[in-house]
Amino acid sequence: MAEAMNEINPECDVLVAGSGAAGMTAALAAAHKGLRVVVAEQAAVLGGTTARTAGSLWLPGNRLAAVRGIRDSPDAVRTYLRAISGGRCDEKRVDAFLENAPRALDFLLEKTQVRVFCPLTGSDYHPEMPGGVAVGRALFSEPFDGRLLGECFGRLAAPLPELTFLGLMPQLGMELVHFQRANRSLRSAWYVARRVARRGFDQVVHGRGTRLTNGAALAGRLVKSAIEIGIPLRLSTSVTGLTMDQGRVAGAVLRAPSGDQTIRARRGVVLACGGFSHDAALRAAYYPAAQNLHRYWSATAPGAVGNGLRLGQSVGAAINADLSDPAAWSPMTLVPKPDGEFGVHPVFHGRALPGLIAVRRNGRRFVNEANSYHEFGQALLAATPPGEQVCAHLVCDAASFRRYGLGCVRPFPVPHRQHLRSGYLMRGETLADLSRAAGIDGATLEATIAEFNHDARAGKDTAFGKGTTPYNRLMGDALHQPDPCLAPLEQPPFYAVKVVIGDIGTYVGLSTDGRARVLDNAGQPIPGLFAAGNDAASLFGGSYPAGGIMLGPAVTFGYVAGCQLADNE
Repeated sequence: MAEAMNEINPECDVLVAGSGAAGMTAALAAAHKGLRVVVAEQAAVLGGTTARTAGSLWLPGNRLAAVRGIRDSPDAVRTYLRAISGGRCDEKRVDAFLENAPRALDFLLEKTQVRVFCPLTGSDYHPEMPGGVAVGRALFSEPFDGRLLGECFGRLAAPLPELTFLGLMPQLGMELVHFQRANRSLRSAWYVARRVARRGFDQVVHGRGTRLTNGAALAGRLVKSAIEIGIPLRLSTSVTGLTMDQGRVAGAVLRAPSGDQTIRARRGVVLACGGFSHDAALRAAYYPAAQNLHRYWSATAPGAVGNGLRLGQSVGAAINADLSDPAAWSPMTLVPKPDGEFGVHPVFHGRALPGLIAVRRNGRRFVNEANSYHEFGQALLAATPPGEQVCAHLVCDAASFRRYGLGCVRPFPVPHRQHLRSGYLMRGETLADLSRAAGIDGATLEATIAEFNHDARAGKDTAFGKGTTPYNRLMGDALHQPDPCLAPLEQPPFYAVKVVIGDIGTYVGLSTDGRARVLDNAGQPIPGLFAAGNDAASLFGGSYPAGGIMLGPAVTFGYVAGCQLADNE
């Protein structure tokens, strides 16, 4: 259970900084090998960014896919990663990842409460590329009953409210499909009604929903596992410094509301603080200039402020920034709140649906809207002239809006007038009206939509190829024929929401090797120091191969770190 500072012994074998998937897996792996472990979490809640995510784990070569008869091979994965990264992936760390990912999953399934399933659809983002696959590498977390956490249930981080519906976060897989089709299918409507009723009951009795899904379920299962094995979880406790003994990291200085304390870690320290998305200085150093001109938005946990990187640098660690992109980009819509602030809504889904396009303020399209969120971000960054805000608008017509909604606005019959009043949602009886409301060049927008409509009626997108890849079609509406991604925008009124580009995690991070050891500027391991998750640099060279490519390596190298600490006397 989460413990206060004065209840903890000042000595342990392993200190883990961070309670996301990387840190918790490292802690569990070390504890199951007999080490005394302490987890220090600077936030007042557990789970880090993991609890906010979809909870998908990209783990090639996993046994769940094999049970389903899905064939894969390390060579195929390497081929795919080389193709999608342009040859920039870290080959040695990729080899270590492929070797240890199945082992990490076996450990989690056999020794912890973690449960995952292999979905019918869990595609790489470019399965048409050499080595890509349409299913088998991405695993989804199974739902979890939060009541099993006891008093720690209230200390588990909640998912982003902007990604929920009436407090519900639909589980990836068929449950999400039911929510998407609830206004077109009686079966789906009945399913959603039961889920909403259950959520209402939980709210009255427990103060929040007890059925955890996606990343919250993964985080909850990891916390439950730590409770069962007796790992102390120290909340509101940040690591402010590392201590050295004869050239080896031997402990850390912790800061909690009750004061500072130095704790000795006989085997070493694992940095899993979640990267630096919310640190302006590090963003200024590593992000594109355009991302630093205006207020920045991230979907990561607020505690992702670069603590791990700075701690590593304080003892000579190197930073790896030789990547195609410094972070995983995502389009975000900003949802106004009553206090004048904004909630962040990552637009993971919906861009591939029929009757929707994305345009910049000049009224022109710039991307295949159905591609991954990272590629959408790359395209918008590339299309934005120097000095301008990196932003665009998602535009749809009444038919698409009624059927699918737009951004965080839910489809009919869910009311949407509050979003019109707040300015989040813009509407026009004509495209000219919508252009004035959104600040888009009207003449160009009309020409863009006329061109798109001509193509869409013929079932093609000659400009950007929307709907031409297996992943595009998977993210579209399978019930819409002949193309799940294409329909003309022709039924007024027309709607738009503004999107900016933020991130869902950083790629730039500490240099590490295949054993999760942090390296110095000479490429040598710093004894006693390990890193996993977003504190370690991406092994995929700054590319985004598939859903789950952050949590998959996070649990894999967390597991590797825990095992290494146990093996090192």
